[in-house]
Amino acid sequence: MKILVINGPNLDRLGERKPKVYGQKRLEDINQEILKLARQMVVEVDFFQSNHEGDSIDKLNEAKDYDGLIINPGALTHYSYALRDALEMLTIPVIEVHISNILAREDFRKHSVTAEVCSGVMIGFGWQVYLYALEIICKLVKSKSDN
Repeated sequence: MKILVINGPNLDRLGERKPKVYGQKRLEDINQEILKLARQMVVEVDFFQSNHEGDSIDKLNEAKDYDGLIINPGALTHYSYALRDALEMLTIPVIEVHISNILAREDFRKHSVTAEVCSGVMIGFGWQVYLYALEIICKLVKSKSDN
């Protein structure tokens, strides 16, 4: 099983940007935690992060080579219809994640234009949301292949 994890704008600044909201862990540290769990689950994981919307869309166009996708679109969540359209074209399970509870934050963060084209959304569990999403995406992929 091969899973892609995409992180959007400013997520490369985790650990230094609003640590009270996003926590102390850097993205590299989170990726290492994901890899540790992936090894236990015998799952291959690739990572991609960009601060540029077009780069993320280009990577999504390559996602057909994966069994599942975990994406934290960052601020693109709230306004990127181009990212939404790229996600909508995928035929693999997709989980959108957010470290903070976007529903408990500023009004503009409470709406996701990308969520409705994802298999599910996980929010507000801190950096561990990636681990929970990995476990669920693997179950989704397995159940899809069992059918």
